[in-house]
Amino acid sequence: MASTSGTKGPHGVPRPPSRRFTRSATKVVELPNEEGGVDSEIVPSSLAVIVPILRAAMEVEEENPRVAYLCRFHAFEKAHNMDPTSSGRGVRQFKTYLLHRLEKEGEITESMTNKSDARELQTYYQYFYETRIRDGENTQKPEEMAKNVQIATVLYEVLKAMVPAQSIEEKTRRYSADVESKRGEYEHYNILPLYAVGVKPAIMDFPEIQAALNALRRVDHLPPIHDVPRDGSTHPTHYKKVNDILDWISYIFGFQKGNVANQREHLILLLANMNIRNKAASEELDDETVDKLAAKIFKNYESWCHYVRCKSNLRYPDEHDRQRSQLIYIALYLLIWGEAANIRFMPECLCYIFHHMCRDVYGILHGNVDAVSGEMFLKAAESDELFLREVITPIYEVLAKEAKRNNKGKASHSNWRNYDDLNEYFWSDRCFKLGWPMNRDADFFRHSDEIQTAHHVCHSVFYFTGRSQASSVSGKKKPKTNFVEVRTFLHLYRSFDRMWIFFILALQAMIIIAWSTLGPVGVFLDTDAFRNVMSIFITYAILNFLQVSLDIILTLSALKNMKFTQLLRYFLKFVAAAVWVVVLPVSYSNSVQNPPELIRFFTSWAGHWGDQSLYTYMVLLYMLPNIVAVLLFFLPPLRRKLERSNMRLITLLMWWAQPKLYVGRGMHENMFSLLKYTLFWIMLLLSKLAFSYYVEINPLVEPTKLIMGMSIDNYQWYEFFPENETHNIFIVIAIWAPIVLVYFMDTQIWYAIYATLFGGIVGAFSHLGEIRTLGMLRSRFESVPQAFSGCFLPGRSRKTIHEEVDETYGRRNIAYFSQVWNEFINSMREEDLISNRDRDLLLVPYSSSDVSVIQWPPFLLASKIPIALDMAKDYKKEDDSELFKKIMNDSYMYSAVVECYETLKDIIYNLLQDEEDKMIVNHICDKVEWSIQEHTFVKEFKMSGLPSLSEKLEKFLTLLRAEDDKLETLKPQIVNVLQDIVEIILQDVMLDGHLVMENLRLNTRERGQRFVNIDTYFTVNKSVKEKVIRLHLLLTVKESAINVPQNLDARRRITFFANSLFMNMPKAPKVRNMLSFSVLTPYYKEDVRYSIEELNKENEDGISILFYLRKIYPDEWRNFHERLNDLKVESDEDKNDFKTQWASYRGQTLFRTVRGMMYYREALILQCFLEYAGDNAIFSGFRTTDFQDKDKKGLFEYAQALADLKFTYVVSCQVYGAQKKSKNPKERSSYTNILGLMLENSALRVAYIDEVEEAKEGKSQKVYYSVLVKGGEKYDEEVYRIKLPGLPVEIGEGKPENQNHAIIFTRGEALQTIDMNQDNYYEEAFKMRNVLEEFRKDHSGRRRPTILGLREHIFTGSVSSLAWFMSNQETSFVTIGQRILANPLRVRFHYGHPDIFDRIFHLTRGGISKASKVINLSEDIFSGFNSTLRNGFITHHEYIQVGKGRDVGMNQISLFEAKVANGNGEQTLSRDVYRLGRRFDFFRMLSFYFTTVGFYFSSMITVLTVYVFLYGRVYMVLSGVEKEILQSPIMQQSKALEQALATQSVVQLGLLLVLPMVMEIGLEKGFRTALGDFIIMQLQLASVFFTFQLGTKAHYYGRTLLHGGSKYRPTGRGFVVFHAKFADNYRMYSRSHFVKGLEILILLIVYEVYGSSYRTSLYLFITFSMWFLAISWLFAPFLFNPSGFDWQKTVDDWTDWKRWMGNRGGIGISSDKSWESWWDEENEHLKYSNIRGKLLEIILAFRFFIYQYGIVYHLDIAHHSRTLWVYGLSWAVLVIVLIVLKMVSMGRRRFGTDFQLMFRILKALLFLGFVSVMTVLFVVCGLTISDLFAAVLAFMPSGWALILIAQACRGCLKGARLWDSVKELSRAYEYVMGLLIFMPIATLSWFPFVSEFQTRLLFNQAFSRGLQISMILAGKRDTDKNDKVE
Repeated sequence: MASTSGTKGPHGVPRPPSRRFTRSATKVVELPNEEGGVDSEIVPSSLAVIVPILRAAMEVEEENPRVAYLCRFHAFEKAHNMDPTSSGRGVRQFKTYLLHRLEKEGEITESMTNKSDARELQTYYQYFYETRIRDGENTQKPEEMAKNVQIATVLYEVLKAMVPAQSIEEKTRRYSADVESKRGEYEHYNILPLYAVGVKPAIMDFPEIQAALNALRRVDHLPPIHDVPRDGSTHPTHYKKVNDILDWISYIFGFQKGNVANQREHLILLLANMNIRNKAASEELDDETVDKLAAKIFKNYESWCHYVRCKSNLRYPDEHDRQRSQLIYIALYLLIWGEAANIRFMPECLCYIFHHMCRDVYGILHGNVDAVSGEMFLKAAESDELFLREVITPIYEVLAKEAKRNNKGKASHSNWRNYDDLNEYFWSDRCFKLGWPMNRDADFFRHSDEIQTAHHVCHSVFYFTGRSQASSVSGKKKPKTNFVEVRTFLHLYRSFDRMWIFFILALQAMIIIAWSTLGPVGVFLDTDAFRNVMSIFITYAILNFLQVSLDIILTLSALKNMKFTQLLRYFLKFVAAAVWVVVLPVSYSNSVQNPPELIRFFTSWAGHWGDQSLYTYMVLLYMLPNIVAVLLFFLPPLRRKLERSNMRLITLLMWWAQPKLYVGRGMHENMFSLLKYTLFWIMLLLSKLAFSYYVEINPLVEPTKLIMGMSIDNYQWYEFFPENETHNIFIVIAIWAPIVLVYFMDTQIWYAIYATLFGGIVGAFSHLGEIRTLGMLRSRFESVPQAFSGCFLPGRSRKTIHEEVDETYGRRNIAYFSQVWNEFINSMREEDLISNRDRDLLLVPYSSSDVSVIQWPPFLLASKIPIALDMAKDYKKEDDSELFKKIMNDSYMYSAVVECYETLKDIIYNLLQDEEDKMIVNHICDKVEWSIQEHTFVKEFKMSGLPSLSEKLEKFLTLLRAEDDKLETLKPQIVNVLQDIVEIILQDVMLDGHLVMENLRLNTRERGQRFVNIDTYFTVNKSVKEKVIRLHLLLTVKESAINVPQNLDARRRITFFANSLFMNMPKAPKVRNMLSFSVLTPYYKEDVRYSIEELNKENEDGISILFYLRKIYPDEWRNFHERLNDLKVESDEDKNDFKTQWASYRGQTLFRTVRGMMYYREALILQCFLEYAGDNAIFSGFRTTDFQDKDKKGLFEYAQALADLKFTYVVSCQVYGAQKKSKNPKERSSYTNILGLMLENSALRVAYIDEVEEAKEGKSQKVYYSVLVKGGEKYDEEVYRIKLPGLPVEIGEGKPENQNHAIIFTRGEALQTIDMNQDNYYEEAFKMRNVLEEFRKDHSGRRRPTILGLREHIFTGSVSSLAWFMSNQETSFVTIGQRILANPLRVRFHYGHPDIFDRIFHLTRGGISKASKVINLSEDIFSGFNSTLRNGFITHHEYIQVGKGRDVGMNQISLFEAKVANGNGEQTLSRDVYRLGRRFDFFRMLSFYFTTVGFYFSSMITVLTVYVFLYGRVYMVLSGVEKEILQSPIMQQSKALEQALATQSVVQLGLLLVLPMVMEIGLEKGFRTALGDFIIMQLQLASVFFTFQLGTKAHYYGRTLLHGGSKYRPTGRGFVVFHAKFADNYRMYSRSHFVKGLEILILLIVYEVYGSSYRTSLYLFITFSMWFLAISWLFAPFLFNPSGFDWQKTVDDWTDWKRWMGNRGGIGISSDKSWESWWDEENEHLKYSNIRGKLLEIILAFRFFIYQYGIVYHLDIAHHSRTLWVYGLSWAVLVIVLIVLKMVSMGRRRFGTDFQLMFRILKALLFLGFVSVMTVLFVVCGLTISDLFAAVLAFMPSGWALILIAQACRGCLKGARLWDSVKELSRAYEYVMGLLIFMPIATLSWFPFVSEFQTRLLFNQAFSRGLQISMILAGKRDTDKNDKVE
């Protein structure tokens, strides 16, 4: 389009681009055109620069279509010039689309103007400048001006491309110069328009903002900066314009403009918010503010300097200029942090960078004088990406290379360095070897996958030094730093060795005491017995040696990276442990035997001490460090001081106790907290040990002694180790092994019991559940406004409440309370939780000044007027004192009567227009008031007439409530009713009513002419209408309104809000003084908002989401339609829009989350209004205030500005940019909906990672940016764009990387993390000021919290029984569970979701999560670990709650549990758990273990106990020893084993999880409700569900520790009412549940068939629990599967499963299409497992051979032979069977197609051979039918063992070409397993009642809501009234 002539091509056809290009045949792309403007939103990333041109075209199109066309043409030509060959992704398609559009628009627009295009454009440009730029400067907002300036810039660019520069008019050039000068002033801004002129937002008028700005703009004495001269001279040619400190820093170091702008606003807001609290409003920044901010930001840096023993570079030589220096340092740190990308996860690396740059800044400020001129000036950085390129990118590249070694999470952790390894490199002074500028040849940058040469390191120095270095260094595999995450269960012992040592020693001591028969007391009195007990110290030494050995073995990969002192410590620890392992046993043996002479000499020399043995002295010496540790345990301040000290002497002393680390030092609580959790654990351990001794160990000792003394000869198999020679040791092991496992596991049960008790007590003391019903709320409602004022009204403490006049204070309280209460009620109405009637009954009148009594909400006063009328009507006494006494005794009744009278009087009086009518009303009222005063009311008035008067009043108020436009037509009726009312009063009620007319001399006129002239428009006023509605409700609501509101969720919210006002909540400060905060929500590709198509789309049963939701929420659907009627929505499009909103607010969508979080802003605006509005405005009400009024408008803008100052909401939509450009309808819909959210919510910001293709050296490469956008007028507006060193999500886990890239755009001192499936409530948002005050309160001594934990409400509990179970489980964890973790146990961490972080604390310490691949899979809890290790403090608060969605289907829940179990498996291996386990004191370590990884390990032990018990019993049964033992009459009386194992059943049945649930429900809803819920849960088979999930936890936790394979598992979060196919369930649960369930089933069958058990009731309970476990694991997925027993679906499932089993796999075939693909995927973890994991897998597989070995000796064909030949022959049979099967398989493959006859002959021969062999076996060898069944039990497990071993040895078998045989054998086993599971399901599906029972079982919660689920599942439409409404 750039032409020298300025002419156009042929009219109507776009002129060909100036460069020739070939156009290939391209399909015309019909893209959805949203108001014609979608072309700017689908621009490929490589053409991003043309987006402003296309947007400008859209803006001007309405005014001048031809100019819009010219802009688009220019955009097309520019795009073609940028990419002539259309090689970029999506470029060809976009250019084709744009060209078609231009062709279409060309002819249309050309006919609209007579001028040439150049003239037209120039004229329009001048017009646009004059109207929009020049005239709009003082009238338009900055954002509008920014858009106009952008459009003007584009128009001028197009004009320059069309005509030569000399052809442009002078006027136009002058205008363009002015526009260019304004571009810097009018840029899109985030919150603060810093450089805008003209009309500024109110936020810029805040004095604290101006103070921060002024402080940052003090740059007058800073050294000037000049551009680098191009001629190579040293003298400055052009000085940089420096606006503020951040500009100055960025010019020196080369920070990006987007980063500088972002951190400038960030720092201003931080300073402004902190300054408010430090001093009164002023435009001067307080020194204390800067000191506090600097202290907080640099605390970690100062600590790091102290630790690595280097001097801090924060130096302030000029005390008078200290503030500016501090601001420079703060700005420098924030700029480094803002551009650090993934390096933000490495806080000490940032400290290192800051340390050196800080030194550079100091040198510049205090010593940079030009050698020639003597002037102070600096050269500017060569580009604004220099810091990114030279500092961040090299470190990022190290991270990226290490991430590649990770092999997408499949490689062993020890093979690559994660974030922690690289960060911990900077914990040592070795990091200074990196130098500054950093040397790329340094150890840190070397990598095993590369050879570094000169071209890699040519820019290895930092910018202003001008040096370069080059080398050629061969890289080696880099060792880990400080810790190695090795996959082994031994980490549990290594991390928690003190706990295991304690339990092992206690077990040993208890066994010794029980064996001695002296009892726990008597053993201390017996010397020999006590000496035996003392042997536990030998065990202690051995266990300690094991721990030291593990420390060395598991740290081998990190030893090369350790200092000499660390290596020396490991060596000395090992030597010392080894010496004690020798010394203690030797000295112990000497204490037993005759001691040698030397020992005798020493003992005699020691005098009376000589009475003690040498062993005692050795033990005392050995335990000395432990004794010192115990003393220090009770002196936490001293221990804290010692650990944090950097004095060399103390460091040397502490060196032996624990390795020196930067984190984990001084994590000790104050004395009171320590005593609380110590007491908790002492009580628990005493209970546990007493139970273990008396129930588990002591009863089993006697039977053990008997067994060890028995002689057993009659074995049922070949015995390799006859028990007589070994004292029956194998039998003893078989009996004791499950008991020992239970002993180690049952602490978890005791923890659950004690946690439940203590949690309930703490909750009760916190006032939880004091108001849990509406009845309780009514009884305490009078005190609610007062409590509200005490919590929320700043400047009014509870102490001053009684000092004011009660009436005045009460009214003011209620006026303030009513604002919030009414907004709360209205928000529930807008959410459709309540109806209009409910709302009217719940609202409190804003103003009580019109009546003499306090006006309570009508739901409290309901039925009070009818009751009062009945009392008056039936009152027979002449004195009215008793009547009035009765009324006044009920304060609500008294209020209702007085209010009713006074309001009615006011309404009628204002309705009348004739003065005579008003005089009559006044006379009646005067009579009433006089008679009440004189106590003659019942004498002057007839009570019998009141009911008829009430009826007429109801009719009168009903007419007045009519819609405004109908009032005029109803006027005659109103007049008639009013006349009837007056007539009733005068004639039927007043005794002397006829005298009224006579006294006023009005009786000359006819009665009908009175009360005719009325003003009906009087009631149109909103406040009057509210009075009429309220009065009507008081008169008409005759029931007690006990069920208002009907909606259960609305009731819960109301009662919780009221209850929270009486809890221990900090007092709210003023909005100006509150802490500022942000909310951050990570989003990936979840649902944003449902479309109408999605809502109406029917599933296979004919059910749509909308239909389902209408049935689940019938009352809310009715309320929704009522609201639509009120809004008068008529068009189908609008109705559909409202429907999608309504449905989206009931799903787990981003739409719901954003609405909830934006309540914070609404609440802040209301709070600000309450604080700054006068009493008149408050008494008139927030909703009724006219904000268009000049004064009120200013207040509203001020409130909005203050809300923006305090609150920011950022949604990190990682793929928003990709969705924007995508052609996928689903992704485009997500983009459109997110954009809609931004346009609707002005405070919402969206951060995303933008991928842009840029050409570099002729090659296209991808460049990544962090981008922040906000909503504009129609589209998003880019605010900040910061280039990244690479794609961040490639390095670590997705969610934490998503959070990390967006965290730089958050603001404030606090940060709340909110997941995408969460919700918030208006009334809870109001408490945010209060909860943020917790950061300023001292907790636990003088410590302030770093994370505030909040409770959650699970809102998905009503969907199904499963959802209810999950909801209860989750609710108990987020309430009572976390309550006890925080207090008294002090081990609460961060569990994701709604916790609030001390933002500055965490941004300087690695962020709000950890992101290393796989190891940080549960990224949230690691931020809690990190916070605790870095001396943070985490609390939990329950007076505020946030909504949370949970998974609602069986498969979704299992995926979630698997993800959490995987995460806990990875935690077990992590350095964080190791350090916490080792650095916590003993009791806090116990709390930590049993509430994190210990819970999952205990779950695994529970399952393992079942296996160990059953395998032990099968061994005893098959070997025949149980039969021998049972013949002993003494043994028949022993029930010890059964009693001990009963505890295991408690865990297995899920009772462990139910205890806290019952306590929490009891606390918050009443214990009767809790008991009822518990019974219902059991009836709904909750135990089956919890038993099944126990298997999920155990399987995935164990497999993660053995083989890895952890990954993020998306759960879907949708509505689950669909039927999961059998194949889906089989794929999901085959390995985790079905295989294990069948194994347990076979064990039980073998035991029952071959054994004779005790048959006691307790024993039956244990075996029942195991049968229950097996059946639950096999059939729970089908039991909880909708339509799981529907016959037609069962048939379809079988067909689908057979097809899946038969399909062949291969590359590109997914696991849900083929069994082979699934099988390969299921065994993938073994492919990447280490040799330890594979060996253990093989060893475990050998357990399956016990069946064959045991059963073959019991076959009849064996003829009681006990020789080894029997077992050998059984293997021969098995091998023959496998060979035959292989032959058939090969025959089918080779001859099945071409040689059918041969294959048939082969099969016939095999069949005949089989029949012959079986005949011979039956006739000759004595084979029986029972032998065949027994053989199946014997050989099937052996075959499975062979498969398991083959899978572990996959590589070898593939080489031997046996892998296909293994696969075919596995397929056969899968067929059998599937058939065994499917048969019972098919059988039950025959019976229709089974399906009905299952439906009721599964959807009982919905049934209780009146829902016909069976109709939903059957796909039938219920043609009720609600459907007709639609």
